[in-house]
Amino acid sequence: MKLVFVTLGSLLLTSVVIGNAYHQKKQFYPSVVYLTKSNPSMAVLYVQALVFVVLVGKLLRKFFFGQLRAAEMEHLTERSWYAVTETCLAFTVFRDDFSPRFVAMFTLLLFLNSLV
Repeated sequence: MKLVFVTLGSLLLTSVVIGNAYHQKKQFYPSVVYLTKSNPSMAVLYVQALVFVVLVGKLLRKFFFGQLRAAEMEHLTERSWYAVTETCLAFTVFRDDFSPRFVAMFTLLLFLNSLV
């Protein structure tokens, strides 16, 4: 239930941010430039991306593993936390190369690391 509220709140906030950008700039390209140059807008879009990644992760877990017992779920969660910790440590090493593409590639690596 908590995930539903977070998902709906994030979707609503993202819609408001994109609508505000389009209302201010009236065209697609200037709106995109505004969104990418505005730190609060990028923060909202990153939160939306995080929610999307969590939803895709839950979908992939259901698709590949089906119904899990409590012990299996705990093991998967534990492995995921190790993968997140390793990713955060890697972020500190590669902080000069921090970009949206870099974050996307690391997110993919995180999923693959937690599934194997």
